[in-house]
Amino acid sequence: MANDLAFKGADAKAPGVDGQQRRRRATAGFLPALLPALLPALLRDPWFLLLLALVALGLTWAVTGTTPEAVAALWHWSPALLRGLAMNIQISLLAMALGTLVGLVIGALSLSPSWLLRRATRAYVLLFRNAPILVLVYFTTYVFPFELNLGGWYVPFPDWIKVVIGLGLPASANVAEIFRGAIQSIPSAQWEAAQSLAFRRTQIFRMVVLPQCVRRMLPSWMNLMASITMSTSLASLVGVHDLVDTATVASNTVARSDFTILVYFTLLALFFAYCYPIARWTRYLERRHEHH
Repeated sequence: MANDLAFKGADAKAPGVDGQQRRRRATAGFLPALLPALLPALLRDPWFLLLLALVALGLTWAVTGTTPEAVAALWHWSPALLRGLAMNIQISLLAMALGTLVGLVIGALSLSPSWLLRRATRAYVLLFRNAPILVLVYFTTYVFPFELNLGGWYVPFPDWIKVVIGLGLPASANVAEIFRGAIQSIPSAQWEAAQSLAFRRTQIFRMVVLPQCVRRMLPSWMNLMASITMSTSLASLVGVHDLVDTATVASNTVARSDFTILVYFTLLALFFAYCYPIARWTRYLERRHEHH
């Protein structure tokens, strides 16, 4: 009897037990309902994406049995991988520079009063916007000579320059379309107002139209740059010693399955580290342009 009374007294002294259980059940039901709302915001956070990538890499190492020897081999090959990435970046920057210069000229000519010039530039844009990039890379690599004869002097024509030209051709066609669209988006009232102030056509273009075109073109130009950068991985197919080629050589040299998985994960991470900030900056410019 005394034990029963003691047990009941202890039960009476703990009235919060049921409340704690109810709070646990409420929390357990609240978290699954909250997760679908939080997940899109988390996926937009670059630090959360980096955490996911690190977790995925750790799980891959655990599942595939990646050993410290593979990590040591990756550290040994890391300078060569970074030099390969530098080659990809160099090709992408030069291809975009070439494509931008040629594209601005083609885009300006596409608005020429001459019917012949408009048709010729339209044919150029249609040809190189719809041609596969790999075909253009092969075309420029094997059609252009391996060396140039300049007044009796033989100058080598390296493959990476041919890849720059091969990537610059579709870039120029896309820049021409971006530039033409930006010019046509300028209200005609601005042209008429500038003409009423006795501005010449070149002055209107340089002082009124072009500054606005740069702001309108920049997000699309950044997207194109990211696309061209990812296309530089095709350079390894024509013998250019870039990041992909370096990773392949490293994999064949070390000849370990765990190292092969690790080196290609590293290749993916390096391309992501270069292209993701470009994508984030593009989104920022697009939002800024919408507010203006």
